[in-house]
Amino acid sequence: MVDVVDKATRSRMMAGIKGKDTKPEILIRSELHRRGFRFRKNVKDLPGKPDIVLPKYKAVIMVNGCFWHGHECHLFKWPSTRP
Repeated sequence: MVDVVDKATRSRMMAGIKGKDTKPEILIRSELHRRGFRFRKNVKDLPGKPDIVLPKYKAVIMVNGCFWHGHECHLFKWPSTRP
């Protein structure tokens, strides 16, 4: 299927999508910090580059938005094209 916008416009649109420091990530990190947890963020050495790593507990937290989860939420909707 042919893209509806030119290559430069698509590149600009995709560049505007944040991959780090999204609002849900910041909320979770601030709450973890408030509760005394210490963590590292966006660790490139681990598979999948987890959003939050708790080294003391050998645990990771991946923060995904409604689009990726697809749960029944008012923020989620199936795309009308290429569902």
